[in-house]
Formats: sequence, structure tokens, C-alpha cells
Amino acid sequence: MKKNIIIVIAIILAAILFRYGSNIFDKVMQGRAAKNKPAPAVTVQTVENADIIRSFEAPGRVVSKYQVNVLARISGYLQKSYFKEGDFVKAGQTLFLIEPTEYQNAANVAQADVANTRAQLAYAEKQLARASELVKKDYIAKSQYDNLLAQRDSLKAQLASAQARYNDSKRNLGYTLVKAPVDGRIGIITVTVGNYVSPSSGALTTLNSTNPIYVTFPIDSVDFAKLSSADKSNNKNRKVELYFPDGVKYEYDGTQDFHDNKIDQSTGTVTMRATFKNPDNGLLHGEFVTVKLYSNNPVKTPVVPQTAVLENQAGKYVFKLDEQELPQLVYIKTGGQQGDNWIITDGLTAGDRIITDGLQKVTPAKPVRIISQEEMDELKKSEPSSEKNNADKK
Repeated sequence: MKKNIIIVIAIILAAILFRYGSNIFDKVMQGRAAKNKPAPAVTVQTVENADIIRSFEAPGRVVSKYQVNVLARISGYLQKSYFKEGDFVKAGQTLFLIEPTEYQNAANVAQADVANTRAQLAYAEKQLARASELVKKDYIAKSQYDNLLAQRDSLKAQLASAQARYNDSKRNLGYTLVKAPVDGRIGIITVTVGNYVSPSSGALTTLNSTNPIYVTFPIDSVDFAKLSSADKSNNKNRKVELYFPDGVKYEYDGTQDFHDNKIDQSTGTVTMRATFKNPDNGLLHGEFVTVKLYSNNPVKTPVVPQTAVLENQAGKYVFKLDEQELPQLVYIKTGGQQGDNWIITDGLTAGDRIITDGLQKVTPAKPVRIISQEEMDELKKSEPSSEKNNADKK
């Protein structure tokens, strides 16, 4: 029994040793094969700078140029409204009517006072003119003339006061018609017809102008510094594109015409503002959009062929040759495209050498064989025929 157990154990140990030895042998053979395997052929290109108009993307919000609370400037009952919520109105268009009777009566009384005082003044002027002739001939006392002169001047002052009261009453009467101060779109009516309103009642409705319209957006302080460095003194009226949440581009380009004078300490950004035409009211106050801001001046920026760039879960990368001509995997950041090239914002500089063709067979830190593009094209032509011959042999 013990002899059988020893035999079984010996067999198992022999099998394990055989498997271990086989693995070592396979690795040795694979290593020899790898050493004997020729280095993959690749083409190499030196990274160059190109004149690029830099662009910066940011989230934006649509903001009306004028945001007006429509208020009652006098007290009274709201008798009528002349619009529907959401209507587009013109500057000067009547929006509400506040009961005008009280103010019309006050204006009539003030007008009558003006007419009465003016008539008294006209009579006083005639009396003074007669007295002026009589006092010259000593027919009346000088004191009597002075008295008439004082009455005339007093009536002049009374007329000015009456005229001011009349003007004020007409102003209040005009306020019974509540008018739109700017072109724009009306919001919700907060006080309906029949209610008593006064200057302290708050906004009757709101009015947001629509054309032109603003879009405000933040830009990172680092990007702002790059933008300022690129444009220097030519830092006004930059081109801005607008994209809706579904990715559709707005038909009109805007102009960046303002930026804040400070960096927001909590976000590290600078607030920018662009102005857009909005003739069809396609942009609404408060809407969230995406903007792309372009520099005015071109900047020397590295570009690489799109065919030289690969991508994995960590991001885009290229194979850059080091001082020993060995490929090293380098991750890059891109800032858009220029024709068939990627614009490089980080990871590469002008003068770096990268592999542009033959990438599939490249292994980091392993030697490669650099050939010309013509040689690579000839090599690719021969590869399909070699594969066909191998298939025929099989």
C-alpha cells in the first residue's frame, strides 16, 4: 500500500517538474525568438509649429441687455392691460391703464388756475403801463406805482407756480398709461386688472430686451493669460461661436466685447461677455449654451498628423523617440483640428520626433527600424501578397 502511494507521489512530482521545465523552455525560446525578430519598420516625423488661431470652449448663459421691472409710478386701480404674457413689445407701447379720472380732474383744475392767473397778470400789466405814464407826469404818487409793480411781479410768480402744478398734474396723468421703456418680451403679469396699485406695489410685470442679446461665460485664468498673450493690444471684438445643448450651432457669430476686471477667487476664472444679434428671438434670457471663443492673432502651436495619434482609456497618445531612438509612449492633449492634423496643447513641443506609421507593431522602449515613407509604402504593397502565399501553402 505504502509502495503504491510513493509511486503516485513520484508521478505527480515528475509531472510538476516537467510542466515547470516546459514553461521555462518556452520562455527561453520566446526570448530567443524575440531577440532574433527584426525590429518593426516605422516612419518618423519631426513635430513642427503652425500658426493657429487658438480657441477656448466654455459654458455660457444668455442674458438680456436690458432687464426692466415695469412699475406703477402713481396710485390707482388698474383698469386695463394691452398685451398678453409673452408678447414682444416696442419701446413706448402702452402696457397698462391706471384709472385716469382723478388725475385728469387734477390736470383740469391746474390748467384753470394757470388761465386765471395769466388773465390777472395781463390786467396787472395794463394797469402798470398806465401808472408808468401817470407817475412820469406826477399825476399819481410813486408809492402807488410801486404797489402796482409789486402786484404784477407777484402774479408772475403765481403764474410760474400754477404752470408748475399744471405740468406736474400732466406728468401724473401721463403715468396712468404705463408704457414699455425698451423693446423686448413681456413676462408674467404679477398684478391683474381690478387691483389697486402704487409705486410700492412692486413690479407689474418684467420686460427683457431680446435684440441684441448678451451671453456671459467664464474662462480659466490660465487660458485668459494665453489669450491675452496671443492678442496683446488687439484684444477687442474677438469672434465667438454659440452652440445649443443639442450641439446645433447658432446661425450668427457674436463678438466678445467685455471682460471683468478681476479673477473670481472661488473659481479661478474671468467672466467674459459676448454680444449676439437675435432678430428672430432664437435666444432667450437665462438659456444655457456652449460658447467657443477665438483669439484675434495666430499663435505658434505644435501640430501632428491625426494618423500618428492613438487613444486608449487614459487618453490620446503618441510614440516619441528618445535620445536612444527608442519609442516612448507619451500622452497628449489636443485643442481641435487643423485639416488632417491635431492641434497639440500639452505633451509635445516643436522639434520632438514621433512615429507616424507602423504604430501597430511598436512596443515602448523596444528598438524600431526607421525607414522613409516611400519604403513604407512599398513594404505595405508587399505584405498582402506574402499573406496570400502563406495561405496557399496552408
